[in-house]
Amino acid sequence: MTPYLVLQKGERVQLRHPQASDGAEYMTLRRASCEFHQPWEPVPAPGVDPYSAKVFEEYLAGSVVANRERLLLCRNTDGRILGAINFGEIVRGAFQSAYAGYWIGAPFAHQGYMSEGLRLAIEYAFVTLGLHRIEANVRPENVPSLALVKRLGFRREGYSPRYLKIAGEWCDHERWTILSDDPT
Repeated sequence: MTPYLVLQKGERVQLRHPQASDGAEYMTLRRASCEFHQPWEPVPAPGVDPYSAKVFEEYLAGSVVANRERLLLCRNTDGRILGAINFGEIVRGAFQSAYAGYWIGAPFAHQGYMSEGLRLAIEYAFVTLGLHRIEANVRPENVPSLALVKRLGFRREGYSPRYLKIAGEWCDHERWTILSDDPT
């Protein structure tokens, strides 16, 4: 196993950057969780296998882009990948803002791993990355994800009709934000 740098460590989980050696484990978890994630994810382009090595290579290549921060959520006890948390469209200057996206593998859902991991990722974004604002866009029917952002202190800022195309349909989303100077 290739050594990796732990960016944040909590009681049960840790965050680290993805690396090439993670490909098989990452894509196996994504494949095993496809039904669980299906209601919330965009449809892949025609002819694209969303669980292929090429897709992981593209994900990994996107990890070194200045306006993205991709983090793997891993279990402390064995280093196993549980899911991922991503900050995208990072804007610097006077804005210091990013969008958060996250997913947990089906076998690890509803066990508190993502609550702990996203809390660590928010701390990492504010302290290490120097961000001021994080926005999460959540479909109104995604009750577990709405509960997660509420639990972590995000506040609802608005509603975006037909915001993102999921499973071939334009879907509404709620906009939730947290600021670096919000009380915790």
